[in-house]
Amino acid sequence: MKKWTLNLSLRLLLLIISQVVFSQNPSVKGTVSDGKLAIEFVDVVLKNTADSTKVAGYAITDATGNFSLDHVASGEYKIQFKLIGFKTVTQKVKFTGSPISIGTITLKTDTNLLNTVVVNSHKKQIQKTNEGFIFNAVSNLTQTGGTATDMLKNIPTVAVDADGGITLRGKSPMILINGKNSAITNMDQIAASSIESIEVISNPTAKYDANAESGIINIRLKKNNQSGMNGAVVLGGGFGAKGRLNSSVLLNHKTDKWNFGLGYDNRFAGRTKKIKGERINYLIDDEHYINQNRNDQRTEGLQNLKFNIDFSPNENNSFSFEALGNMESQDNGETLYTQVNNSTNQFFSSNKRHSLELERSKVGELAFSYDRKFADDQKSLNASITSSFNKHRENTDIDTYQFDQYDNLIGNAAWQRTHNYEHENISNAIVNYALPVSERTILETGYKGTFRFFNSNFESADQTNGEYVVNPLASNGFKFNEQINAVYGMLNSYIGTKETPKWKYNLGLRAEQVSNNGKTQNNSDNFSNHYVKLFPSASLQLNLAADEFLKMSYSKRINRPDLDNLNPFIDITDALNPHGGNPYLKPEIIHIIETGYSKEWSKYSLSTNAFYRNATNTIRQYAELQDNGVVLQQPRNIGSTITYGLETIFSLKPVGFYDANISITAFQQNINASNLAQDVVNNAFSWYGKIINNFVPWKGGKLQIIGNYNSALATAQGKRIPIYNVDMGFQQKLGKGNARLGLVVTDMFNTLESGFKNNTALFSNNRTSKSDTRALMLTFAYTFKSDFKEKLLENQFSTE
Repeated sequence: MKKWTLNLSLRLLLLIISQVVFSQNPSVKGTVSDGKLAIEFVDVVLKNTADSTKVAGYAITDATGNFSLDHVASGEYKIQFKLIGFKTVTQKVKFTGSPISIGTITLKTDTNLLNTVVVNSHKKQIQKTNEGFIFNAVSNLTQTGGTATDMLKNIPTVAVDADGGITLRGKSPMILINGKNSAITNMDQIAASSIESIEVISNPTAKYDANAESGIINIRLKKNNQSGMNGAVVLGGGFGAKGRLNSSVLLNHKTDKWNFGLGYDNRFAGRTKKIKGERINYLIDDEHYINQNRNDQRTEGLQNLKFNIDFSPNENNSFSFEALGNMESQDNGETLYTQVNNSTNQFFSSNKRHSLELERSKVGELAFSYDRKFADDQKSLNASITSSFNKHRENTDIDTYQFDQYDNLIGNAAWQRTHNYEHENISNAIVNYALPVSERTILETGYKGTFRFFNSNFESADQTNGEYVVNPLASNGFKFNEQINAVYGMLNSYIGTKETPKWKYNLGLRAEQVSNNGKTQNNSDNFSNHYVKLFPSASLQLNLAADEFLKMSYSKRINRPDLDNLNPFIDITDALNPHGGNPYLKPEIIHIIETGYSKEWSKYSLSTNAFYRNATNTIRQYAELQDNGVVLQQPRNIGSTITYGLETIFSLKPVGFYDANISITAFQQNINASNLAQDVVNNAFSWYGKIINNFVPWKGGKLQIIGNYNSALATAQGKRIPIYNVDMGFQQKLGKGNARLGLVVTDMFNTLESGFKNNTALFSNNRTSKSDTRALMLTFAYTFKSDFKEKLLENQFSTE
């Protein structure tokens, strides 16, 4: 033991001496810019010309664009400068042992990668594309240790309510994982620390799934491709009303032809929630006034394991395999107090209902892909096959106690037990091919097949004489399968020169053949839907200058009801406010027109879009009062909706140590509820906005403050209350930048809550929900190797 301790001490002493000696060695320094302003986060990779497969040094540019490669031995090298959205630059340098400066390196935008103009290069946080923008997760400091839901809260133009509902322009978008449909539909199942970027496509073309009325959110998970062996470890912890912990380990090894990656992350947290509800049933004398208070105590666990293998036998061909495993657990104890008074406000009944809900989910995903490059970079071929499996189990024990007006217990408790077991499989087969048909025109075409299978079993049992007896009227099974075969074709062309085209335009057509079938176990609800529909799209862009353009576009979309909307099971956790799906829903058909303007200046950029959306068979949640005083909520095709509004993103960097991004979305909704007889809001105005402030107070330090505000949002019978919050994050580099220390305060002023107010001819209903969203968290991150990308150090945090 003593010998081992002595050896360890000697090694530590030698390590310290070597660090002191090497720290005195000269270095290679320089600056990177876009020709106007400095660029932060550029990967600077040093390779020996004699063996370009090994990395001899690595650095990342700071907020002023500067970098320094230390501990460099004498020799001849190549330095590569890499950053998403820019063309890689390689420069030769001969190092003799004396400090040298290579001056300023200028990077040019990679139009093939981003397919458009990039908003000012110093704003790596957001990159503009022809179809929307890319938000890089590395730039988000305020959601460390959380989930994809938490990160989406701080992305421009995306609205997330306090219950995790995600909307773009007032409607739910299609959410893809790595560009593909996934069985992971709950964004809380994705740790934010595993996200590399989030792409927002506000008005998709015919190339994308038609089932994206308000747009597409594509979440791309981290994948390192740096040469050599790389790794990072992140540890985080904090507390709100309860404690929370998270950690992440990332490993990668890349050779000339092979790339192996392994990642694991987890998140464990406890949270509390308080819900208050008030309802008046106007035409019911006995159950007239209903007051409810609910307290939740929840513990959550999330674990993700990711593995990838990439093989590139040559420069033109590459094969990839990815496997993702996800396990989630939620234990939720809900205590609901209900008091009911009659129309004269006298006591009628009172009860306490406790539910212990245990949820377990397991998701597995497999993906195979192939990419083919050609001598002509306008020609490309890629294909992929993916399959995602989801197994979800939910078991609930419910006990209900009745009380008199003096809070004395009446009789014995009533016991119920429910379970809901779900199995889902989603598979995708995708082929995309692009080729030039003339000097100025590219044809894109492809096929996508989506195959979904879903099976669930819901059982409700009541305790009688000490035995649980299944209630056949409240139990059922649901099976659903869907097949979507789609083909598309798009022509992309321009007028003018290739370097500076005056006009750019595209014309597209997508054909989708849909076949789905659903049935319940007791055969009371059977349905099928088979159809073929065409979805055209077109856009025209006028480039007023190299950094300024106008754009107009049109597309036809569809909103197919998802499984939550179709599943007929009724959730009875709150017996007075149950909710369920509607298997007879029809899909919405939407026509969208959009006009956009984008302009860049040296320190500012502006992007604004005016949009118009006309939808038929609009799907909305609708609450209906039953004869027994229960309000049942289900989705309905309420009629048609016209939505028009304006969406604006403004970025600025007035000084070197500060930059900001401001986004505002405002829209008017006019509703024609011809399918419903009463109680529907006819029109409403809504808006939401956020501001992201980034500061560099000193070298290696970053401070981020984000403010969110969502105005009241119209529902079919009322409105959701406005929500607002402020988050703050701070990060400090340690040592040579291989380590980070992060501090986060979420919902600083404890203002984030959700709720709604409904007013109908038969009842009025108010409800508010408040979770322990204010929390303090601390993280520490460390890399094994200096050539590991900085983005893998970033770990994100939760407000839940």
